[in-house]
Amino acid sequence: MSAMNQQDTAKAWRFQGREAEIHLYLSAAEGDIGALMGARVLGLPLTLSIVPVSDWIDATDMARAAVAVVQVDADSPASIKRFERLAAANPDTPLIAAAFNPPLALVRSLLRSGAHDVLPLPLSLDDLVTSIAPLAEQVQQKEVHALAGKSRLITFSKARGGSGATALATQLACRFAAREAAAGREACLIDLDVQFGDAAFQLGLTPKFSLTDAVAAGSRLDGELLRSITTVHPSGLHVLAAPDEMLPLEGLNNDQVLAVVERAQRAFGTVFVDLPANWTHWSLSLAARSDLILLVADLSVAGLRQARRQLDLLQEQELGEVPLEIILNRHEKSLFGSVKSGDATTALGRDARFTVANDPATVNAAIERGVTVDEVKRKSAFGSDLDRLDKALVDILGLER
Repeated sequence: MSAMNQQDTAKAWRFQGREAEIHLYLSAAEGDIGALMGARVLGLPLTLSIVPVSDWIDATDMARAAVAVVQVDADSPASIKRFERLAAANPDTPLIAAAFNPPLALVRSLLRSGAHDVLPLPLSLDDLVTSIAPLAEQVQQKEVHALAGKSRLITFSKARGGSGATALATQLACRFAAREAAAGREACLIDLDVQFGDAAFQLGLTPKFSLTDAVAAGSRLDGELLRSITTVHPSGLHVLAAPDEMLPLEGLNNDQVLAVVERAQRAFGTVFVDLPANWTHWSLSLAARSDLILLVADLSVAGLRQARRQLDLLQEQELGEVPLEIILNRHEKSLFGSVKSGDATTALGRDARFTVANDPATVNAAIERGVTVDEVKRKSAFGSDLDRLDKALVDILGLER
């Protein structure tokens, strides 16, 4: 486990979000609108709805946008009234009015009604960029709150290498995804162990793409592209595999990693992330924005010692308030085990609420065959513990099934 510089605080690597889209409500696709649809402003895609200037626009639908551009007709009182009502109904969504040759009196009236700006039609990309740029911080904060309400991020942290965290993460994520599918939701697993990650291998997958492709896409990465890069397991779990070639941990930076994870959060209901054993600024960033950290430790003296060091580090980095659960892996119920659960509580300084049975025959067979443990043995101690973990996740995350 690598230590962070004591001068580095949580503020240095906390998440900075982005908004999902900028929506245009126009009466017709005129001017450079075709070119605009392939462009991004503030890194956000532009979307278009064709709506007559006096027809009502669903205020609830508009509230989901980062910024809305609404056409106004100077000669239509109904059109002007529509804009005024939309501005009153959506105080948290910046509205930009767009009109053909807007007279000064109309511009002043729209600004008084709550318009952030008034742009001439037909729209141009330069005008949009100039108008929206001052809203960057506001729309970023809106996206942070939107993601917090719609998506769940669960990070798997290893107390030390060899603790079985990846096997646990892959098997649990598959079980979780299959049951979420019945509720109409999806889940994704991102393997961020860029040096030793083998989540896809353990699930018997042969991905054509990996994390490298997602990072290389940069600002082009959207939900559709991300889905095409992931590999879908029969359980319904979308897996973004680790790179084929080993990468230095510092080969990735905060912006790259957070952009990929954030995009996954928009595309899927729950995102699991398998972190490397060593901490980096970007892995701490993910821990900071997690809805739940699962710290996996094997029930041994050395494993518990490293788990305690992990807990101490998170506390030092101002992450003590992030929800965290400890999973004691390879747990032996035998009276002859060298380390008992009570010993773990003493060593860790806190309770470990979850244990997973030591079932090497079933787990190793599943990994070697690239299948879930239920395909190896329909009823197993390991599978029963996965069921308990799955139920706990549903309760902790406030999901309904």
